[in-house]
Amino acid sequence: MTQGEVAQKLGVSSTKAHRLIAWAYQNGAVKVSVVGSVAECVTLEDAVRDAYGLAVCEVVPDLHEEDRLPLRALGGAGASFLEREVEAGAGGVLGIGFGRTLAAAVTAMAPTGSGAMRFVSLMGGLTRNFAANPHDVIHRLAERTGALAYVMPIPFVANSSADRDVLLSQRGVDEIFRLACGADLMLMGIGTAEVDAQLVGSGMILPDEIEEVRRGGGVGEMLGHFLDEDGAPVETPLTGRTVSPALDDIRGRRAVAIAGGPGKVAAIRAVLRSRALTGLITDERTARELMRAMG
Repeated sequence: MTQGEVAQKLGVSSTKAHRLIAWAYQNGAVKVSVVGSVAECVTLEDAVRDAYGLAVCEVVPDLHEEDRLPLRALGGAGASFLEREVEAGAGGVLGIGFGRTLAAAVTAMAPTGSGAMRFVSLMGGLTRNFAANPHDVIHRLAERTGALAYVMPIPFVANSSADRDVLLSQRGVDEIFRLACGADLMLMGIGTAEVDAQLVGSGMILPDEIEEVRRGGGVGEMLGHFLDEDGAPVETPLTGRTVSPALDDIRGRRAVAIAGGPGKVAAIRAVLRSRALTGLITDERTARELMRAMG
C-alpha cells in the first residue's frame, strides 16, 4: 500500500502515517530488504576482489539516489554486514570508525543482542573545539546491540606528536587504544582529500591542513591516514598527531571499508592500492568505475 492508503486505513493524516513509518524503520520494528543476487553485481564483486587483492567484496545494486553518497544502498548493505558479524561474534572485538556511511549502516540495523562482542572506537572522538564527533556511530551501535562500547575521549588530532603520546599514555586511554589496534575486525569509511572532505567539515582537521595533504599528493583517507593515488602514505605534520591505529596495525587484520559514490572513486582506489583492506562494500556504479580504472 502507498502511504496515503495506509493513512486512510488507519484513520490518520498522511503526515502522521509518514512519521510512524519512518519511526518504525529507524527503530527496527520494520525492516526492508531484497533477497537474491543480482548477476551483474556478483560479477563485479569477483572482478573487484581479484583486481585489488581483497578477501571479500560486496557490491550492492544502484538505487539511483540523487545524493552524491548512495547512503540508502550502502546503509542497508552495511547494516546487513554488521548484523551478520554481531550474530556470528563469539566474544570478539569490532573496531569502528566514523562518518555518514557508517552512521547510515548503524541506523538501518535492527535491534539485536550482541552476545559477548565488544565495540571500540578506532579514532579519537573529539573535534578541535572539543565537541563530540557529529558523526560518531559507536554510541548508536551500543544502543542497537546493548553491547559494551569503548570510546577514546581525546581529540582525533593532537596539537603535537608529543601531546599525542601524553594523551595515549593516560590510564584507561592506553588500554582502549590497544584494544582498538588489536580489534578482530576493523570497519571504516573512506574519505577524500578534497577541501570539502568530511574531516574538514566536521572540524576534525583544518582547511590549511587538508591543503598541505593535497600538495603532498593526497587523494584518499582512512582513519586519518592519507594516501596518494598509488596507495603510498602521504607524510605531513598530521601524521604524527593523529589518534588512530597505524597502517601497520591495520594490515594483517580483517579490515573492511564501506564506501561509494562518484566523488569517492579516486579515494577508494587509492586506499585499495595500499593493500591495507581485506574487504570492501560498495555500490554498483562505484565498482564499475574502479574496474574501468584498472583498464
